[in-house]
Amino acid sequence: MIKQNIATIAGVCNGIIINKGNMEIIDEISTDTRTMNRGSLFIPLIGENFDGHIFIKDAIKKGASAILVQEDRMGNVVIVDGITFIRVQNTLKALAQIAHYYKGLFDIPFIGITGSVGKTTTKDLIAGVLSGKYNVHKNAGNLNNEIGLPITLFNLEPYHDISVLEMGASFCGEILNLVNIVSPNIAVITNIGVSHIEHFGSRENILKAKMEITVNLKKGDYLLVNGDDKCLKNINKEEKSYNVIFYGLSSHNDFYPIDVEDFGEEGSSFTVNIRDKPAKFKIKQLGLHNVYSGLAAVWIGIKYGMSPKEIQEGLNSFELSEMRLEVTKKNNIKIIDDTYNASPASMKAAINVLKNIKADRRIAILGNMFEMGDFAEEGHRSVGRHLANKEVDLLITVGEMACWIALEAEENGLKEGNIFSVFTNEDAINILKRTIKSGDAILIKGSRGMAMEKIVRFLQEGS
Repeated sequence: MIKQNIATIAGVCNGIIINKGNMEIIDEISTDTRTMNRGSLFIPLIGENFDGHIFIKDAIKKGASAILVQEDRMGNVVIVDGITFIRVQNTLKALAQIAHYYKGLFDIPFIGITGSVGKTTTKDLIAGVLSGKYNVHKNAGNLNNEIGLPITLFNLEPYHDISVLEMGASFCGEILNLVNIVSPNIAVITNIGVSHIEHFGSRENILKAKMEITVNLKKGDYLLVNGDDKCLKNINKEEKSYNVIFYGLSSHNDFYPIDVEDFGEEGSSFTVNIRDKPAKFKIKQLGLHNVYSGLAAVWIGIKYGMSPKEIQEGLNSFELSEMRLEVTKKNNIKIIDDTYNASPASMKAAINVLKNIKADRRIAILGNMFEMGDFAEEGHRSVGRHLANKEVDLLITVGEMACWIALEAEENGLKEGNIFSVFTNEDAINILKRTIKSGDAILIKGSRGMAMEKIVRFLQEGS
C-alpha cells in the first residue's frame, strides 16, 4: 500500500478526528488484528455475530497508528494518548469510501468478474494471461465481497499495470456497492445459475443482480458475457452505450473456438481466429467448462495487445485457487478436490471431469448444496439425473438434501447397490474405508458449509 496521510483518510470517509496521535502517516489498512502490522489504520467492522471494536486494545498493542470508531460504539471505547482516533458514522461504509479513494490513485485498467459459477477460475485465468506481459493485481482467494474487495484494493502498488477483480454477491445491490468502489473498464459475466437463489428469488433477479456490474460502464468500455447462457444471450447490444462481446463455444458468438480438444487430466485446448489467423491455446484446467474461462481470458489478452505467444506464456504460469478441481494422487488413488463450494451447474461440470479421468472405478462423493430455497429438491435431483449416465461406479451422498441426488440417480439407472446415502462426513469416510481400492478416482464436492475437505484430508493422509 502507498503510505497515506491520516488527516486525508479521515476526510475521505467524512470522519472526525477526536484524538490526534503521534503519527501522521499510515503504512497499511487492516480489519483483522491477527494479521495487522505496526503503523496500520485499524477499521473495526460490525457483523451479525461480531464487533471489531472489542479488538481495539489488541490493535493498539500491535502498533496501530490510527483507529476508526463507529459513532454508536463510542461509549465502549477508551481513548489512548498517542493514537489517532477517528469517529465515523459507519465503519463498513468508511472502508468502502477509503477503498474508492485509494483506487482512484491508480490510472490503470480495472477488470471486474461476476457470475453464478466460475468467477474465481475466470479471474485467475484472466490474471494469468495478462501476467504474460503485465504486472497484475488481483483478489487473493475469494476476497470478493464488501470487505474482501476493499482489502484487496489496498494491496495495489505503483508497479501494478492492471487489476483483475472478482465480485461476488448473495443479495441484490451487493455488486452495485462493489462497482461504486471500483468502476471497472471491462466487466465479465460468466453465467446465470441458481447459486444463492434462496436470497434472489429467481433467475431473473440473479440476472439483474449480476448486471449491476455494468452500471458505471461508459462509452469505450466492454461487457463480456457468456453467449451460450440462456439468460445472457438475450442481452441487446444495441441498447448499450458500452460494447457488448459475446463469447462461448457456439459459432453465433462474437468470439468462439473453431476447434476444441479435451485431454482429460491434461487439460484442454482450443483454437480461435485472431485477425483471420488461427491460434491454438492450451489450458491446464480440467473440464471443457473451463474453456469458457479461457476464451474470456484470451479475448482480454488480445484486447490489451498481447501476442498469442505471450498469452500462452500467461496460461502456462496460471495456478488454480485451492479446492477447485485439484487432482492429487495417494496410494494409486486419484483424489479430485472440488470442495470449495457447489451449485447444480458446478457439480455437473465436476461429474463430467470425473467421467474423463482414467481410473478402474469412479466414485462421486456429493454433499448438500445450500441457499437454493424452493429450487433445492429439483436442483439436487437434476444432478442425480446428470450423474446416472456419466460412468460413475459408486455414489455416496452426504446430507439430507443430497439424498435427492441418490434417489434420482437410482431412478435413472444407477444400481441401488452402488449408492450410499449418509448424513455426515464421518459416515462417508467409514464407507470409503470399506470400499476404496487402488486405481479408484474419487470426486469430493459439496457446499462450503458441508466442510467436505475433511474427506479429502482422510484420503490424502493415506486412506
